Amino acid sequence: MVEAAMDYIRDPQEIYRESFATIRREADLSGFPGGLGEIAVRVIHACGMVDIVDDLVMTPDAAEAGRAALDNGCAIICDVEMVRHGIMRRLLPNETELLCNVGSEAAAQLAFERETTRSAAAIESLSDRLPGSIVAIGNAPTALFHLLELLDRGLSPPALIVAAPVGFVGAAESKESLIADAGAIPHVVVRGRRGGSAMAASIVNAIAGGLKTCT
Repeated sequence: MVEAAMDYIRDPQEIYRESFATIRREADLSGFPGGLGEIAVRVIHACGMVDIVDDLVMTPDAAEAGRAALDNGCAIICDVEMVRHGIMRRLLPNETELLCNVGSEAAAQLAFERETTRSAAAIESLSDRLPGSIVAIGNAPTALFHLLELLDRGLSPPALIVAAPVGFVGAAESKESLIADAGAIPHVVVRGRRGGSAMAASIVNAIAGGLKTCT
Protein backbone atom coordinates (compact mmCIF):
# COMPACT_ATOMS: atom_id res chain seq x y z
CA MET A 1 0.00 0.00 0.00
CA VAL A 2 1.39 3.38 -1.08
CA GLU A 3 0.63 6.15 1.34
CA ALA A 4 -0.47 9.48 -0.14
CA ALA A 5 2.09 12.24 0.25
CA MET A 6 1.14 15.04 2.60
CA ASP A 7 0.37 18.30 0.83
CA TYR A 8 2.92 20.94 1.85
CA ILE A 9 5.43 23.24 0.19
CA ARG A 10 8.77 21.51 -0.32
CA ASP A 11 10.71 24.05 -2.38
CA PRO A 12 12.97 25.98 0.04
CA GLN A 13 12.96 29.13 -2.06
CA GLU A 14 9.17 29.12 -2.22
CA ILE A 15 8.99 28.63 1.55
CA TYR A 16 11.12 31.74 2.02
CA ARG A 17 9.11 33.74 -0.52
CA GLU A 18 5.82 32.80 1.12
CA SER A 19 7.21 33.49 4.58
CA PHE A 20 8.49 36.95 3.74
CA ALA A 21 5.29 37.80 1.84
CA THR A 22 3.19 36.79 4.85
CA ILE A 23 5.34 38.89 7.17
CA ARG A 24 4.98 41.94 4.93
CA ARG A 25 1.20 41.48 4.82
CA GLU A 26 0.76 41.06 8.55
CA ALA A 27 3.40 43.30 10.13
CA ASP A 28 3.46 47.07 10.32
CA LEU A 29 6.87 47.89 8.89
CA SER A 30 6.12 51.55 8.20
CA GLY A 31 8.54 52.70 10.88
CA PHE A 32 11.48 50.81 9.40
CA PRO A 33 12.61 52.16 6.02
CA GLY A 34 15.21 50.54 3.79
CA GLY A 35 17.68 48.22 5.46
CA LEU A 36 15.93 48.59 8.81
CA GLY A 37 12.85 46.96 7.27
CA GLU A 38 14.96 43.99 6.16
CA ILE A 39 16.20 43.62 9.73
CA ALA A 40 12.64 43.72 11.06
CA VAL A 41 11.48 41.08 8.56
CA ARG A 42 14.38 38.80 9.47
CA VAL A 43 13.68 39.11 13.20
CA ILE A 44 10.00 38.28 12.68
CA HIS A 45 11.00 35.33 10.50
CA ALA A 46 13.32 34.07 13.24
CA CYS A 47 10.71 34.15 16.02
CA GLY A 48 7.34 33.83 14.24
CA MET A 49 5.86 36.85 16.05
CA VAL A 50 4.82 39.84 13.96
CA ASP A 51 4.26 41.93 17.08
CA ILE A 52 7.98 41.85 17.82
CA VAL A 53 8.22 45.00 15.68
CA ASP A 54 6.75 46.88 18.64
CA ASP A 55 9.87 45.95 20.64
CA LEU A 56 12.46 46.76 17.98
CA VAL A 57 14.58 49.85 18.55
CA MET A 58 17.09 50.70 15.83
CA THR A 59 19.22 53.74 15.23
CA PRO A 60 18.65 55.10 11.71
CA ASP A 61 22.22 54.25 10.71
CA ALA A 62 22.28 50.71 12.12
CA ALA A 63 22.08 48.80 8.84
CA GLU A 64 24.55 51.06 7.02
CA ALA A 65 27.01 51.07 9.92
CA GLY A 66 26.95 47.29 10.18
CA ARG A 67 27.39 46.79 6.44
CA ALA A 68 30.24 49.29 6.29
CA ALA A 69 31.97 47.58 9.21
CA LEU A 70 31.74 44.22 7.46
CA ASP A 71 33.09 45.71 4.24
CA ASN A 72 36.00 47.12 6.23
CA GLY A 73 36.91 43.69 7.60
CA CYS A 74 35.50 43.94 11.12
CA ALA A 75 35.13 40.94 13.41
CA ILE A 76 31.77 39.75 14.73
CA ILE A 77 31.87 39.05 18.46
CA CYS A 78 29.14 36.79 19.88
CA ASP A 79 28.20 36.17 23.48
CA VAL A 80 27.38 32.47 22.94
CA GLU A 81 28.07 29.78 20.38
CA MET A 82 24.41 29.58 19.34
CA VAL A 83 24.61 33.12 17.99
CA ARG A 84 27.87 32.39 16.20
CA HIS A 85 26.49 29.25 14.56
CA GLY A 86 23.28 31.02 13.54
CA ILE A 87 25.13 33.58 11.45
CA MET A 88 25.28 32.58 7.77
CA ARG A 89 28.95 32.46 6.90
CA ARG A 90 28.21 32.54 3.17
CA LEU A 91 26.69 36.03 3.49
CA LEU A 92 29.84 37.46 5.06
CA PRO A 93 33.01 38.73 3.41
CA ASN A 94 35.50 35.86 3.25
CA GLU A 95 37.88 37.37 5.80
CA THR A 96 35.24 38.01 8.47
CA GLU A 97 36.12 36.52 11.85
CA LEU A 98 33.30 35.10 13.96
CA LEU A 99 34.55 35.17 17.54
CA CYS A 100 33.11 33.63 20.71
CA ASN A 101 35.24 32.99 23.78
CA VAL A 102 32.54 31.71 26.13
CA GLY A 103 34.01 28.20 26.21
CA SER A 104 37.62 29.25 26.66
CA GLU A 105 39.76 28.69 29.71
CA ALA A 106 40.57 32.40 29.73
CA ALA A 107 36.87 33.24 30.10
CA ALA A 108 36.41 30.63 32.80
CA GLN A 109 39.32 32.00 34.83
CA LEU A 110 38.22 35.59 34.34
CA ALA A 111 34.65 34.74 35.34
CA PHE A 112 35.97 33.19 38.56
CA GLU A 113 38.13 36.21 39.31
CA ARG A 114 35.40 38.75 38.51
CA GLU A 115 32.62 36.68 40.12
CA THR A 116 30.52 36.98 36.99
CA THR A 117 29.23 34.83 34.14
CA ARG A 118 31.40 33.29 31.46
CA SER A 119 29.53 35.29 28.83
CA ALA A 120 30.47 38.56 30.50
CA ALA A 121 34.05 37.39 30.97
CA ALA A 122 34.20 36.28 27.34
CA ILE A 123 33.32 39.80 26.22
CA GLU A 124 36.13 41.21 28.37
CA SER A 125 38.58 38.61 27.09
CA LEU A 126 38.00 39.99 23.59
CA SER A 127 38.17 43.63 24.63
CA ASP A 128 41.07 44.30 22.27
CA ARG A 129 38.86 43.21 19.35
CA LEU A 130 35.74 45.14 20.39
CA PRO A 131 36.56 48.56 18.86
CA GLY A 132 35.05 48.76 15.38
CA SER A 133 33.50 45.29 15.62
CA ILE A 134 29.91 44.07 15.44
CA VAL A 135 28.86 42.74 18.84
CA ALA A 136 25.92 40.31 18.74
CA ILE A 137 24.40 39.41 22.11
CA GLY A 138 21.51 36.94 22.03
CA ASN A 139 21.62 35.18 25.37
CA ALA A 140 23.33 36.79 28.34
CA PRO A 141 22.23 40.13 29.84
CA THR A 142 25.47 40.10 31.84
CA ALA A 143 27.44 40.24 28.59
CA LEU A 144 25.57 43.38 27.56
CA PHE A 145 25.91 44.97 30.99
CA HIS A 146 29.64 44.26 30.99
CA LEU A 147 30.07 45.66 27.50
CA LEU A 148 28.45 48.89 28.72
CA GLU A 149 30.80 48.91 31.71
CA LEU A 150 33.81 48.58 29.41
CA LEU A 151 32.54 51.46 27.30
CA ASP A 152 32.04 53.56 30.43
CA ARG A 153 35.70 52.93 31.27
CA GLY A 154 36.74 54.41 27.97
CA LEU A 155 36.94 51.44 25.60
CA SER A 156 36.57 52.54 21.98
CA PRO A 157 33.10 51.53 20.80
CA PRO A 158 32.02 48.80 18.42
CA ALA A 159 30.68 49.77 15.01
CA LEU A 160 27.33 48.18 15.91
CA ILE A 161 25.74 46.57 18.94
CA VAL A 162 23.05 43.93 18.41
CA ALA A 163 21.25 43.50 21.73
CA ALA A 164 18.78 40.64 22.04
CA PRO A 165 19.53 38.90 25.35
CA VAL A 166 16.57 36.89 26.55
CA GLY A 167 15.17 36.12 29.97
CA PHE A 168 13.54 37.28 33.17
CA VAL A 169 16.56 38.59 35.10
CA GLY A 170 18.38 41.56 33.65
CA ALA A 171 17.38 41.15 30.00
CA ALA A 172 14.98 44.08 29.77
CA GLU A 173 17.11 46.20 32.08
CA SER A 174 20.34 45.67 30.16
CA LYS A 175 18.68 46.66 26.91
CA GLU A 176 17.17 49.80 28.40
CA SER A 177 20.62 50.72 29.72
CA LEU A 178 22.02 50.39 26.21
CA ILE A 179 19.28 52.57 24.72
CA ALA A 180 19.87 55.20 27.42
CA ASP A 181 23.68 55.14 27.35
CA ALA A 182 24.71 54.19 23.82
CA GLY A 183 24.86 57.75 22.59
CA ALA A 184 25.99 57.76 18.97
CA ILE A 185 26.83 54.04 18.84
CA PRO A 186 24.61 52.36 16.21
CA HIS A 187 22.48 49.63 17.73
CA VAL A 188 19.61 47.23 17.16
CA VAL A 189 17.68 46.25 20.29
CA VAL A 190 14.90 43.75 20.95
CA ARG A 191 13.30 45.40 23.94
CA GLY A 192 11.87 43.58 26.94
CA ARG A 193 12.22 39.96 28.01
CA ARG A 194 12.05 38.52 24.53
CA GLY A 195 15.13 37.88 22.45
CA GLY A 196 17.41 34.93 21.89
CA SER A 197 20.23 33.64 19.75
CA ALA A 198 18.09 33.17 16.64
CA MET A 199 16.98 36.80 16.72
CA ALA A 200 20.50 38.12 17.28
CA ALA A 201 21.85 36.02 14.42
CA SER A 202 18.97 37.05 12.15
CA ILE A 203 19.85 40.72 12.63
CA VAL A 204 23.45 40.09 11.57
CA ASN A 205 22.22 38.02 8.62
CA ALA A 206 19.91 40.83 7.48
CA ILE A 207 22.76 43.33 7.63
CA ALA A 208 25.11 40.98 5.82
CA GLY A 209 22.78 39.88 3.07
CA GLY A 210 19.36 41.45 3.32
CA LEU A 211 16.68 38.89 2.58
CA LYS A 212 18.85 36.51 0.57
CA THR A 213 17.74 32.99 1.37
CA CYS A 214 19.69 29.87 2.11
CA THR A 215 19.22 26.70 0.08
